[in-house]
Amino acid sequence: MVPRAADCFQDRAVAGRLERAVERDGTVVLTQQDDQESTQEPGRESTQVLAGMGGVGKTQLAAAYARHAWEQGVGVLVWVNAATRDGVVSAYADTAVKLGLPLADREDPDQSAREFLSWAETTTRCWWLVVLDDVRSPSDLRGLWPPAAASAAGGQVVVTTRLRHAALEGADRRMVTVDTFTTGEARSYLRAKLGPRATNAGQVEALAADLGHLPLALAQAAAYILDADITIAAYRERLATHLLRRAMPSGEELPDDHERIVAATWELSIDQADRAEPVGLARPVLQLASVLDPAGIPQTVLGSPPALDYLTGYLPDQPAHTVEQASQVSGEMVDEALRVLHRHSLIDHDRTAAPREIRVHQLVQRATREALAAHPDLGPELFTALADTAADALLAVWPQAERDEFGQILRANTTALTRAAEPALWNPDTGGHHVLFKAATSLGETGQAAAARDAYTTLHATALHHLGPDHPHTLAIRNNLAKGQGETGDAAGAAAASQDLLADQMRVLGPDHPETLTTRSNLASWRGEAGDAAGAAAAFQELLAEFLRVFGPRHPHTLTARNNLAYWRGEAGDAAGAAAALQDLLTDRSRVLGPDHPDTLTARNNLAYWRGEAGDAAGAAAAFQELLADYLRIFGSHHPRTLNTRNNLASWRGRAGDAAGAAAAFQDLLTDRSRVLGPDHPDTLTARNNLAYWRGEAGDAVGAAAAFQELLAEFLRVLGPSHPHTLEIRSNLAYWRMRAGLGLEPGPGGDGLTP
Repeated sequence: MVPRAADCFQDRAVAGRLERAVERDGTVVLTQQDDQESTQEPGRESTQVLAGMGGVGKTQLAAAYARHAWEQGVGVLVWVNAATRDGVVSAYADTAVKLGLPLADREDPDQSAREFLSWAETTTRCWWLVVLDDVRSPSDLRGLWPPAAASAAGGQVVVTTRLRHAALEGADRRMVTVDTFTTGEARSYLRAKLGPRATNAGQVEALAADLGHLPLALAQAAAYILDADITIAAYRERLATHLLRRAMPSGEELPDDHERIVAATWELSIDQADRAEPVGLARPVLQLASVLDPAGIPQTVLGSPPALDYLTGYLPDQPAHTVEQASQVSGEMVDEALRVLHRHSLIDHDRTAAPREIRVHQLVQRATREALAAHPDLGPELFTALADTAADALLAVWPQAERDEFGQILRANTTALTRAAEPALWNPDTGGHHVLFKAATSLGETGQAAAARDAYTTLHATALHHLGPDHPHTLAIRNNLAKGQGETGDAAGAAAASQDLLADQMRVLGPDHPETLTTRSNLASWRGEAGDAAGAAAAFQELLAEFLRVFGPRHPHTLTARNNLAYWRGEAGDAAGAAAALQDLLTDRSRVLGPDHPDTLTARNNLAYWRGEAGDAAGAAAAFQELLADYLRIFGSHHPRTLNTRNNLASWRGRAGDAAGAAAAFQDLLTDRSRVLGPDHPDTLTARNNLAYWRGEAGDAVGAAAAFQELLAEFLRVLGPSHPHTLEIRSNLAYWRMRAGLGLEPGPGGDGLTP
């Protein structure tokens, strides 16, 4: 969602410089050190960086160029809120999915982001533009810069930042400085905004000078003048008083001019806004927004029950005739307060920009927080309550299952809250606020395992500082950190970290504490993932006895321990023992959870799989046939679990001796996966692989070889020549060519099962 144009947006001189630089060089970085055009020789730079201090209009300039590019026919426009690495990865991943790129998958944002960057570098289909707005750390862009050399179709990148950092410069990036309005631009803006009130040229230029020609401050001043229906001269008198308040004692330096000016205009504007209906709500609503993401706050957060309860405390005392009429802030009242703030240019409120309806400039946020902190005696207490409310509000709207960009937006807001109010989110007694853990876990749940590990690494260092090493929350973070190690490929490291954590939990929490038992379970699993399946099975056998003693036989933790024991028993070579254990588990899960519970259905899936691995392929096929009927009834025909069950049924039908039936089933599955997932989706390609394999096993070795020949071309196009799956397809092609020509005995096939 490209930010909309500011009211009375000015066609500035720097906008022309930006357009010329992008069209000539492809890449621009907007910066702030001077207002002179770069003297470097024109080349074919693909990134233009717009840098400048707060409030000068960098984002508005970039947005104006983006809208212009769209009107001129840019084929793919990607606006990225680049304050965090997560924001960049998520934006690229969403773009890859929307473009239908072969390996794009919402469950694997990192892979999808790489897909988008690869597409941008190689596409010849269209002109594209990427805008990276508000880059705060060059390291966040490591490995995520769009291609340095523009693609054959023409690629462009625009970056906005407050930084003047060497890492943002380079041979392939051009810096463009953004300063305040010129005198002429400020005069034009005020005349356009104020109309008849701006007839006195001297007063117009004096006001512009008072405000340092800063676009953000001019917008707030003009909004105040119009709302209060006063003259420019009257506003200047009020402003002078507030600017004097910001002067430091004699002998000390004044604060940054821009921050001082914005603080003064903020004080005038918020006082005026707080007197509008609904009376008293504008200030606390802006206070909540001041600790959240300036690039986009969902209105649902400010309208959540925790936020409404907090805001109710700011309503003026109004005696109620009945309990039902007692004052309570509603979502509609919050919306009205947002419109008031918007009219005073303190926020941008755009209902069409869901779920980022609210944008707030960082200088306005800072002025708001500083005013709250300066409250006599109660500043720290009020700020802690504000931070706690904002965190509760984020949690209140966080979805259980993240299927779109909303989770990333909530993570960005959590990051902003942490930057603004980190100490207020940690308490020596209660620990860290749960939203901090939710944001880190959310990264892992949406496929960013490395990012989740890094987030928990940072959380651990913070917890050590605020809570100490033995606090339960510090120990819990270590558990998640170990999980991150394992999920990023270091199973042995995860096992070692879990072993160390277990020793500390035994000492601090005791052997029967649920967190201690959970760590024992994780340790056993990571031991198995590191290659010691027998050791994992033995550990789960011991652990099951402890779960039975502590939780009882029907507790979900106990049932999960039984499932894990069966799994690792099978992985250790005892497929029959795994099947028998899963048969018992299925009986208990059906009784405790019900026959249609997802855990019960998973037990049925696992039982069928291990029954087949134990030698009863026909029994496995029959079990998958029954399971498929229930998945169709409960989840429908297009659900991934349903499609995977069809895959397993076809495979076990073939392994039970019906190769022709397996081939026919895979032909039907391929048709449906192509329609639901697309022809280049990994699951679709797997179905093509399995169809070719079973066609050969059904006696058509020549047809199998031909199918693998076609499939190899697709894998080369989608994955490249060195990908392990491509190499496997080449192996299968060679095998079936030999089978077709020499009549070799069947060997191990490329059939794909989903345990």
